[in-house]
This record gives sequence, C-alpha cells and structure tokens, in this order.
Amino acid sequence: MRSFIARRILRATAKRYAYDTSYLEMMLKESPTAFFRFAPVMKAASHREVVPVETSFAAKITGAMAEDCGPCAQLVVDMAVEAGMAEQQVAAVVRRDVAAMSPETAVGFRFADAILRRSMDDETCRDAVRVRWGAKGVIDLTMALQIGRLFPMMKLALGYAKECRRVTVAGHQIDVIKRAA
Repeated sequence: MRSFIARRILRATAKRYAYDTSYLEMMLKESPTAFFRFAPVMKAASHREVVPVETSFAAKITGAMAEDCGPCAQLVVDMAVEAGMAEQQVAAVVRRDVAAMSPETAVGFRFADAILRRSMDDETCRDAVRVRWGAKGVIDLTMALQIGRLFPMMKLALGYAKECRRVTVAGHQIDVIKRAA
C-alpha cells in the first residue's frame, strides 16, 4: 500500500512539473527500503524556517545548477516561481547576475556560490546570513544548498541523467551562466 501511494505521488509530481521521476520509481521498484529511507530527504528539501522564499530558492537553484545541466535545475526553478519568487529574481540567479538580484536573493546566491567554490569568502557570506537571520538562517541555506544538489547526483549515479536542456523562466529561455572550473 505504501509503495502504491508513493508511486502515485511520484507520477503526480512528474505530471505537475513535467519532470522525469523514473529514477525514483526505479528505486521504489528495485529497493523499496532504499526509497523509503531516501523519501524523508524530499520533505527536508522544503525546509525553510526563517529566511525569505527568494533567499532559500537562490541557494537551491545555485546548488541544483552546480550538479545539473537542465531537468533538475528546471524543477527547482519551477518550484521557486510556484512558491512566489519573482521571475526576474529567478532569472538573475540562473544568469548569476548579482547586480539584478534583490538584497535577499543576493545573500542566498552569494552564500551558496561561496560554499560551492570553497571560496575564501565563505565566512563573510555566512556572517551576512547570520547577521540577518541568525544561526537558523545559516541552517536554512545550508539545507537548501546541499539538498538541492542531492537529487541531480542521485539521478546521475542511478544512470538517469541523460538529458540536458535550457532552463526557462515563465516561458522564456534563460542563458545559463556556468562558473568557470
């Protein structure tokens, strides 16, 4: 019964977001134990206690884009817009255009980017979050960033990351700016 419900939820998610959940369906079929141990991560991905929506999604999008070339990043972009993040802010994060970001979006982006790059500025970025929202804000953004990276890596490791595509925001293709290695 539990697997039946999980399968329905996965298929509804696939339909709602035009996102391929076959890697999760395969996990559910082949190793229900693994799937149900992984399932709480899906709930954890929505954790946000004190930071604004745009700050959280700036970190999530940045994390997803670090690990993905399209579908998973697109899913996070669609979820950001659905959660109320302004489309212009979503596009600014995808383009890595800090000048076009609101202060709240920029804080989330800078934090995530510094952690991903293992930048010497990571403490400065962490302090900027701490000043605004305290330790809970740092926790919020850490979870947003790291869990945002987990799904694309699971999909890749299971052999289902076969598609790259352009990211769109509100029907407009956005030129994705990848950071140099």
